[in-house]
Amino acid sequence: MKKKALKILLTVIGAGLMFNAVIMLMTSNLNAGIIAEFLLGTAIMLYGVFINSLMPKIPKILKGIFWAGIGTVAVFMIFLLGYGISDNISGNEDAVIVLGSGIRGELLTVGLKNRLDRAVEIYRDNPDTIIIVSGGQGPQEDITEALAMERYLLGCGVESDKIIKEEQATSTYENFDYSRQILEELFGEEYKVAFVTNEYHIFRASSLAKIAGIENAAHAHSNTKWYTVIPSCMRECMAVVKLWVFKR
Repeated sequence: MKKKALKILLTVIGAGLMFNAVIMLMTSNLNAGIIAEFLLGTAIMLYGVFINSLMPKIPKILKGIFWAGIGTVAVFMIFLLGYGISDNISGNEDAVIVLGSGIRGELLTVGLKNRLDRAVEIYRDNPDTIIIVSGGQGPQEDITEALAMERYLLGCGVESDKIIKEEQATSTYENFDYSRQILEELFGEEYKVAFVTNEYHIFRASSLAKIAGIENAAHAHSNTKWYTVIPSCMRECMAVVKLWVFKR
């Protein structure tokens, strides 16, 4: 009875992950996180489907590695989400950098819209702050992310002279590197800056800001929609490993 229940549970969980990955693909650009979620869902579903036939033939050590790997990733995902929810923004920053997050055609993704909404909150509390929207044009994008972000901010009532577009960046590191150059042109060497991104991205973004030469950058998070948490965090886990290996 227990094995039958486990079979159903794993099959349902796996199918659910696969379905969510397909929905994500329909609402955002294809990325490593969506692929990883789909593959994980497939593996879990197959484990459940063949739990009585094929799984007993697989060595226990391989099954142990499989579940240990899933557990490790899950713990790291929880760490990233927990780390990112503690904001340290003071509210009197000279500038706020909104990190790009991909668009579909000319439309904002849910995650990027959430980042911009957070930036609007900060701007309304401190109308003197400059908002740097950072993001170039990538695959499946008809315009630069920065332009799409500028349009949204203008629609939210942010004054045009308070928005600066950085349209070259194709990575988080470049978001900070190009934005730093803009900040130094505006304020010289002394300025207070914060960046806005999703909570799962704060950990890596903080490290990349320092690598790009922006010391003591504060941060403010935007919340991630529940259905985007798994693919977004899985992609971020891979990006953090890349950062540790290549230092960028």
